[in-house]
Amino acid sequence: MNGGRDGRLGVGIIGAGRVGPVVGAALAGAGHALTGITSGSDDDRVEAILPGLPVLPPEEVVRRSELVVIAVPHDQLAGLVAGLADVGAWQPGQLVLHTDPAYGVEVLAPALRCGAIPLAVHPAIVFTGASSIDLRQLAQAYAAVTAPAPVLPIAQALAVELGCEPVVIAETDRPAYAEAVATATQFSRSIVRQSATLLAGVGVENTGAYLSALVRSSVDHALVEGTGPAGADGVPPDATIDG
Repeated sequence: MNGGRDGRLGVGIIGAGRVGPVVGAALAGAGHALTGITSGSDDDRVEAILPGLPVLPPEEVVRRSELVVIAVPHDQLAGLVAGLADVGAWQPGQLVLHTDPAYGVEVLAPALRCGAIPLAVHPAIVFTGASSIDLRQLAQAYAAVTAPAPVLPIAQALAVELGCEPVVIAETDRPAYAEAVATATQFSRSIVRQSATLLAGVGVENTGAYLSALVRSSVDHALVEGTGPAGADGVPPDATIDG
């Protein structure tokens, strides 16, 4: 990995929702230096996770950083990358990493044309936005990694530094991967909510606590059998990634 002494990078975060600040905290914990983050809907929460980190416009985050992490909603990613290219923000040799499950590196083509290095790393967890919870989950999670072959080891190393086990997903397989993630998480949430509503209707007060062991054991059983969510009575809540 390129960067400063001992492979440490100046890392900027574009996206201050549930994902970006936690990814920043994980990379800071791995020894990288954070350079700035863009403003979001809850800057106080971001300050609590990343105290003292400058809040900057996207162009300034890019200007200051050797690695730019983009964690924005799916429908904003392509326009953001292209817009930053239009204003000449991307720099040759700069690492640009996004966390969207549905895209590989093609969405980063405008940055690539400016000489940047495109990486796609999607940690497969439910981001809550609470750093302590999310960092624990990252340490037990996998991450889908897509990158051009010469720089694939960089993407894999960054996934490891987030705490994840990297799994390589081909560019052409990203849509199917995203569908698998969405199927598991959306179906899971729907089933758990339906079950909780039925339990509340028969007088169970703390439905979340009641279902917790049942849901987790059911998922574990389904995974051992290899049947996935379709064979389980309940599964974990939504893992949708947003910015």
